[in-house]
Amino acid sequence: MQIKYKSHHFRHENSKNLMLLVYALIIGLLVGVVGAAFRIFLSYIEEFRNTIFNNVEEANYITWFWPILFTVTGISIALFMVRKYAPEASGSGVHEIEGALDEVRPMRWKRVLPIKFFASLFSLGSGLLLGREGPTIQIGANMGQMVKDTVGHKEIENNPLVSAGAAAGLASAFNAPLSGVIFIIEEMHGHFRFNFYSIAAIMIGAGAADFVVRTLVASKPSIEMMVFESPNIYGLWLFILLGLLFSVIGFLFNKFLLLGLDFFQKTLKKVPIILIAIFVGLVIAIIGILSPEMIGGGYESISKVLEHSFTLSFLLFLFLVRMVLTIFSYSSGVPGGIFAPLLTLGVIFGMLFGIMMQGYFPNLISHPGVFAIAGMAAIFSSTVRAPLTGLVLAIEMTSNYELILPLIVTTLTASVFTTLMGNQPIYTTLLHRTLEKEKK
Repeated sequence: MQIKYKSHHFRHENSKNLMLLVYALIIGLLVGVVGAAFRIFLSYIEEFRNTIFNNVEEANYITWFWPILFTVTGISIALFMVRKYAPEASGSGVHEIEGALDEVRPMRWKRVLPIKFFASLFSLGSGLLLGREGPTIQIGANMGQMVKDTVGHKEIENNPLVSAGAAAGLASAFNAPLSGVIFIIEEMHGHFRFNFYSIAAIMIGAGAADFVVRTLVASKPSIEMMVFESPNIYGLWLFILLGLLFSVIGFLFNKFLLLGLDFFQKTLKKVPIILIAIFVGLVIAIIGILSPEMIGGGYESISKVLEHSFTLSFLLFLFLVRMVLTIFSYSSGVPGGIFAPLLTLGVIFGMLFGIMMQGYFPNLISHPGVFAIAGMAAIFSSTVRAPLTGLVLAIEMTSNYELILPLIVTTLTASVFTTLMGNQPIYTTLLHRTLEKEKK
């Protein structure tokens, strides 16, 4: 009798686990389609924005009207949609997912999915310094919940399906499936429920989404650049130094981001949304007209930086301005991710560091671009405090697999020293901030 009970129990568990993997596959495919559509629509909007900005004559202020109108309109619509219909769709939404996995934040996918998708197109398309990965991660997680609610399989937990959707969302944003898996395991380890089948579910979700996006959009790396050979082993101490610098940068970035969020939160209580949108739009549009490299997610800026298109003084200026504008853009409350702007900052400062060090140690540095890739991983490690994800993301986005050792050195240094400085993971801080705000 006991043997028969155990046999039935095992069959039941196997059936449940098999269905979990099937649902993860469905989620991955759906997220891949939506993620591909998001990238396609966004590319058309960005092309249109570039056309408008390129037709501006700096000396003729009348021609400034259209880019300013375009930017202000996009930000106004995005901010209105989020504030009016789905406040949890603001920002990247990663901390909302963590809260949902802990069952302390609701996941209202019926309103979040359309608002996040369309509002993000307006906010990112307007030229704000935001990334597409935030929207696709939150959309993916909510699609995981949608599939769970639709099929009505009560015995399967929300946690692995939501996590599979989030992993699929990151994979579809950057053509980086392994980064999606590592991100869930590393960043959400305190929220994600580990077992063999839950890990398999996020791998299936990320892989399926990546397959769809590569089929519909592109199979090339998100950042096209030369593939470097492994640097001189005697120059590894330079990557330690770079990691130390990024530990300070990550600390400062997180502190100022929280101050920016507090400022806009207080301002929105006193000032109408339209005035906030006009102010933010004017700042972004005018800066974009004067210097297009200063706005947008940063992919074009990365290309120009890697092509040595800028002087050292302009690289430093570009880094400082984009850092301020990234904090400014994210703090405004519109939907959008922070990964892409952070990676852009990492490339700029890493390249600046590499060029300077090459002048002093030419025998140790074959190409300063090596430090640009290390910078991508380092700034992610110091702000998000997820060194493995930063390392894998930098490699997957650039196809520079030979740089694993220097990237380990850089990310480890950046994450350890920023932690010793008291820097908390930004998404954990944002979740605590949201929960505290709810209590008031």
